[in-house]
Amino acid sequence: MVSNNSVSSGTGNSKQFALLPKIINGGIAGIIGVSCVFPLDLVKTRLQNQQIGKNGEKMYNSMLDCFKKTYRAEGYFGMYRGSAVNILLITPEKAIKLAANDFFRHHLTSSNGTLSISRQMAAGGLAGLCQIIITTPMELLKIQMQDAGRVATQAKQAGQAIQKVSATSIALELIRAKGITGLYKGTGATMLRDVSFSIVYFPLFATLNALGPRRDDGSNEAVFWCSFLSGCAAGSMAALVVNPFDVVKTRLQALKKVEGEMQFNGVADCIGKTLKHEGITAFFKGGLCRMIVIAPLFGIAQMVYFLGVAEALLGMKATNK
Repeated sequence: MVSNNSVSSGTGNSKQFALLPKIINGGIAGIIGVSCVFPLDLVKTRLQNQQIGKNGEKMYNSMLDCFKKTYRAEGYFGMYRGSAVNILLITPEKAIKLAANDFFRHHLTSSNGTLSISRQMAAGGLAGLCQIIITTPMELLKIQMQDAGRVATQAKQAGQAIQKVSATSIALELIRAKGITGLYKGTGATMLRDVSFSIVYFPLFATLNALGPRRDDGSNEAVFWCSFLSGCAAGSMAALVVNPFDVVKTRLQALKKVEGEMQFNGVADCIGKTLKHEGITAFFKGGLCRMIVIAPLFGIAQMVYFLGVAEALLGMKATNK
């Protein structure tokens, strides 16, 4: 997520940016966004982890079917499994991404104040690379919690005991078994997804945002609705483009498999086995869910920056208006 200043295709060197408001705005946007769209993100995770049985059987037939079955089996609060981990870690994740993107854009802007598409892509990619230090453990723990209901349902049908899990117990178990590196399972796939997403999103947003009308004050900033729609459009398009990497990441980070499901030994193995047994369409499982999840997340981020929430809280003059 990104502020108008940090994604604009204008003069990155002519403006300095304050870090603290970006951290606060990023955290607020992340928390609001996660709270609004988390049930859809849970559905996305379960669809991506679902593997087709030997006889073509599936637990979920569609996004709507998954939503209905999950709500029926686990209730309203079951739709928010794993949200606590996301809410806890979303602020540092967004802070790193925002600050890193602004930092790299600032230093990659040429002396005449222009920032080429290739440099915008480089800045976005580097920002995505920086954020995985927080994203990987956050996603790992979130996925276990989100997928726990699916695994429990299959275990119940097979007459097996159902174990209750929590993010804390999973984290402690991983640290005891493998040390801190246990929390970084699937780092390679997470890097592929986040770096490629940022490479697509940031330049696309800047391009779309530059097409709309400017604000009345002549600040060269786009009007609110243009930034909002640009964030939604760029976010959803980038999400669709990188969905195959998200499927691979989700499957690699799922520590518990349903009986009969394939195990994977890295990115290449996961891609090969998924392609062989399920075809190319498997890499776009949950794609619609992910687009629906990402679009409002980025739209909300633009709204938070436009309103200058952090600046108001800190008694500072908003710099993006």
